[in-house]
Order: sequence, then structure tokens, then C-alpha cells
Amino acid sequence: MTALLDEVAAILASGGIAGAATEADRMVRAAKASAPADHENAARAMAARRAAGAPLAYVIGHESFMGVELIAAEGALVPRKETELLGNTALDVLRSCGSATPRLIDMCCGSGNLACAIAHHLPGVRVWASDLTDGCIAVTRRNVEHAGVSDRVVVVQGDLFAGLAGFGLEGAIDVIVCNPPYISQGKLATDRAGLLEHEPREAFDGGPYGLSIQQRVVREALPFLRPGGVLLFEIGLGQDRQVKSLFDRAKVYEDIQFVADAVGEVRVVSARKRAE
Repeated sequence: MTALLDEVAAILASGGIAGAATEADRMVRAAKASAPADHENAARAMAARRAAGAPLAYVIGHESFMGVELIAAEGALVPRKETELLGNTALDVLRSCGSATPRLIDMCCGSGNLACAIAHHLPGVRVWASDLTDGCIAVTRRNVEHAGVSDRVVVVQGDLFAGLAGFGLEGAIDVIVCNPPYISQGKLATDRAGLLEHEPREAFDGGPYGLSIQQRVVREALPFLRPGGVLLFEIGLGQDRQVKSLFDRAKVYEDIQFVADAVGEVRVVSARKRAE
């Protein structure tokens, strides 16, 4: 065991992986779980893939998000720790909305991490998770089953809210969460180009200014939100004023709130649909 750990850590270190010893331990454990009869070779293969730059979550096949273990696979963005702020903010809003069975849409659901974690932590909630790509839908469906929330989470595919037509959700949704792509195309072509080496472009490409999806969601969420319903976005650093402007221009949102992370950076913006 020690020899294998050392060997795997050395492979990782050769690829410049920080925390090679810690990752080696996780890798060997994952190899034993997935290939018990040949775990040594499986661990070596994992280490080689990781040393070549693949995200750890893809290599070991899972990631923890809001305390829930989820499947991670190519085709969907690996859940980020920073997105837990959006999930926990949504939980706070749902718990205060006064309904025993609140309704939530997870728009741009990616791997389904928000939908699954929120459903796990709030047993009364009903969730509809939507994304555009086959890869995201496949991983989300696996995670819904894996997390044991298939009785309360519906997965749909479509261009933003198009996949939700026919469910009778108009005017009935308490909260919409959205972790959209929010990196500008210019940054993806230069200093953030490394993000595209292993994870899907659709998860990052926010158009010329990084706000293309937010612009649409602010408008297209309105028919689904009940009066007083809340729309929450994760945003990129420094985008808070731009997203507030989107809400202001729509002229139907109020109570715009900013939520900062542990170091004081605003990473979540929310707004309430004005009661008519």
C-alpha cells in the first residue's frame, strides 16, 4: 500500500500537481473501489491522466458538493466549491418562502449538483433541472439517481426554459437558481484558455461580455416565477453591477441582494419578482 501510494504520488508530482500525496491517497482509494482486482494498474492510469492535466474529479469519478457525493464525468462542469454559496443562499430563500413544498428550477444545471444538493437538504422541495447539452443531461440524470432524489427532481433538456414547456409551471416557481457561463469569449481565448482543455466550452462561454445567458434568463424567467419569487445567479468577479443593471432594466424585479464569499467578493446576486 505504501509503495503504491509513493509511486502514484511521484507520478502526480512529475506533472506538477500540488498536494500530490493527498491526491494519491484519494486516487488509490477510488481505484480500489472501481477496480478491486487490478487496483494498482488502475491507480497508475488515474495518476497518469491527472498528471496530464485532467481534473481530479474526472479522474476519480466523483466530487463532494454541499456535503453530497456526486458523480463527475466529462461532458459536464466539475462542481466548484464556490458554487456552494449559491446553493446555500437558495436554501435560505426556500426555507423562508412559507411553503412546505416549494418549487425550484435549476437552470443551466450542469452536472445537477445544485438540484441534487438542494433536494437532499430540503426534503419538501420539488425541483426541475434543465440544460442544453447531451453531456450535462446524462450526468445530471445519473446524479439524481445516485443522490436518491429521483422522486423530487425532474431533468429536462432544452434551450434555457424551452424544455419546461408543458409542465404547468408558469407563475408557480418560488426560486430559480442559475450558475450560467459567465466568462467572456476574449478571456477564453487568452488568459482563461486552459479551462477549455478538459471541460466543455458551454460551461464557460458567456458571449462577448460574459453576460449573454444572464440577459436571457432575466427575461425568460419571468413567466415561471410567481409574484414574489426569487431569481439567483452565480456571477464572475466584478460582474455585480452589470447583473444589477440587467435586473433594473427589466423593471419588474425588486429587492436586489448581493451575497459575498468568505473573502468579501460578491459571487451571488438575487432579485425578487415584483408582486403585481
